[in-house]
Amino acid sequence: MRLTSRQDFKTFQSTIQAFVKNDLEPISLQVEKEDSIPDEIVAKMRQLGLFGLSIPKEFGGLGLSTLEEILIYEALAQTNACFRSQIGTSNGIGSMGILYDGTESQKRKYLPRIASGEWPAAFALTEPNAGSDAASIGSTAVLDGDSWILNGTKQFITNASIAHVFTTIAVTDEQKRARGGFTAFVVEKDMPGFKMGPADVKLGIKGSRTHELIFKDCRVPKDNVIGGMEMVGQGFKTAMRVLDKGRLTMGACALGASQSVLDACIERVRHRLDSGESADALQAIQFFLADMATAIYAARQMLYHTAGLRDQGKKVNHEASMVKLFCTEMASKVIDQAMDVFEQGGCLTVNHIERHLRDVRLYRIFEGTSEIQRLIISRNLLKKKR
Repeated sequence: MRLTSRQDFKTFQSTIQAFVKNDLEPISLQVEKEDSIPDEIVAKMRQLGLFGLSIPKEFGGLGLSTLEEILIYEALAQTNACFRSQIGTSNGIGSMGILYDGTESQKRKYLPRIASGEWPAAFALTEPNAGSDAASIGSTAVLDGDSWILNGTKQFITNASIAHVFTTIAVTDEQKRARGGFTAFVVEKDMPGFKMGPADVKLGIKGSRTHELIFKDCRVPKDNVIGGMEMVGQGFKTAMRVLDKGRLTMGACALGASQSVLDACIERVRHRLDSGESADALQAIQFFLADMATAIYAARQMLYHTAGLRDQGKKVNHEASMVKLFCTEMASKVIDQAMDVFEQGGCLTVNHIERHLRDVRLYRIFEGTSEIQRLIISRNLLKKKR
């Protein structure tokens, strides 16, 4: 699929909305139970170009702007979160390091295959002792002739079981560490010394699996240092650079889930009114709807505005953290209120409220916890000139 105009994007957006309604939502419960997305759905995602939303057209992607990409994620997140997750790392933290900092040969080798869905990508940063504190990673890489030897473990790696390409961060200078001692590598799944652990059993986002990765004397060619050997030691900068966009993505996912839940609540209240209950008796619940809609409106403006700033080439580190914090916290509150609107029915998976409740709780952890976002925001405020 090729998008050449604003109207093309509007048509594409409508196509994705129809795909969500007609193909994804009907199988959401099935995917939840089986913890797996059917192959025919993944094939249709590839056909639609969903694995290459953010990858430039010259490398086979759709080349969407940040705002356009956000709108697609918002639509996908209105159903089971795993569908967005299936394509998320290929469009974001799994591939963006290659796009931003990779050599021309690396871009030519990997990006077209990632964009087509042939080689889905993943991001390997988190470790048992380095979650939100990414600077504490312990995995190491030591140069040995024409290769780097990687040792260590990564955990909670989204899409590890389907990925072919892993953007992996390791320590190459213990003294410098995050200040020039971390390096980013492209690790392929069939490289010797690379092994994947069993799937994690998670609270939410069923259908999107996370795994532990184990590197035991994993031999990675020098050519697979992202950006080439002159970029040795710059991996922390690469990792942090891709996370800004990832935080906006989490904001879009939270927004989509919140909108879906609000729509369900509106239908619920309308049904009760149509069944003869008085508006006065439902006043408290109607106030819930008003508060939910107001919070969603505020989140949408914040998210779209920040995406627009990024598309203008402006730095959005500060704003992206605020978006991630506000949108994910907002979504948790909205869905908690929805549980009250649905009463006992909110606990039933068939109403999808409890599924969104579990999924959104994880959004508050992905791409940096709410506490990490508050730390980033406060540090940025205190750095400003008095």
